[in-house]
Amino acid sequence: MAALGLRAFGTKGLGWLRRNPWAPLSAGFCNRGPGPRPTSARQREGIRNIVLSDPKKRNALSLAMLKSLQSDLLHEADSKDLKVVIISAEGPVFSSGHDLKELTDEQSPDYHAEVFQTCSEVMMLIQNHPVPVIAMVNGLATAAGCQLVASCDIAVASDKSSFATPGVNIGLFCSTPAVALGRTVPRKVALEMLFTGEPISAQEALLHGLLSKVVPEEQLEEETMRIAKKIASLSRPVVSLGKATFYKQLPQDLRTAYYLTSQTMVDNVALRDGQEGIKAFIQKRKPIWSQPAPQHDCIWRKGL
Repeated sequence: MAALGLRAFGTKGLGWLRRNPWAPLSAGFCNRGPGPRPTSARQREGIRNIVLSDPKKRNALSLAMLKSLQSDLLHEADSKDLKVVIISAEGPVFSSGHDLKELTDEQSPDYHAEVFQTCSEVMMLIQNHPVPVIAMVNGLATAAGCQLVASCDIAVASDKSSFATPGVNIGLFCSTPAVALGRTVPRKVALEMLFTGEPISAQEALLHGLLSKVVPEEQLEEETMRIAKKIASLSRPVVSLGKATFYKQLPQDLRTAYYLTSQTMVDNVALRDGQEGIKAFIQKRKPIWSQPAPQHDCIWRKGL
């Protein structure tokens, strides 16, 4: 993964689209082969919207879906024009988890290993991505779909959403989803979900820390975009440094964590935007960040 080019690695509806006709930025990215892609992506004003676009298969995280999501996340990830990523889904199911048809003995163990390895890489990529990644959930998220929500930095869901790790019911324990889930919710909550496979509501998910916010369905896009726009208005170098440091200090003991974050604060102060923000506050004016709102918008559509 060293070649990913990430410093930290080591939906709006069609109505909104029609009101904002965006010119293509990169034909090479927009057109990656014949036929529809299992994800679609578009970017505007620093916000990249990645949509799981296979509702007929309940947005199952097939190998093709995982690779497409990985590609959308990696595309120009180090570009100064990218400030935040939103992951959402078409249809009533956010994601039903892995495509079980890929996990039968008709496929080889090597293929199964590729599926789980790719999934793990995508989940780690989200955490190590240089900008915040937000899950916008409207519906059911199960197994690896629940893992995807747990892996995102922020998760906003509608009150109709629910979450589960039901693999135990079909003889396939959700061991990889347990990694993200167990690092997001309390241990006993995670284990009850894993041992019983029973779903929890959006409100329960909020209570246990799987979600950042729960809103009525009709407010989901508005609230998610409000958060994304707030992040996009801030200094990317500062946010990126802060995100990387947050995850770096989490597994450390208290003394080491404070040592690492103290060093980061020194580095932050030395940043151009660190000094600009401090001086702007003292001078009672708005800061002028080194990377203003992007001037070039782009859009990707499934099947272009």
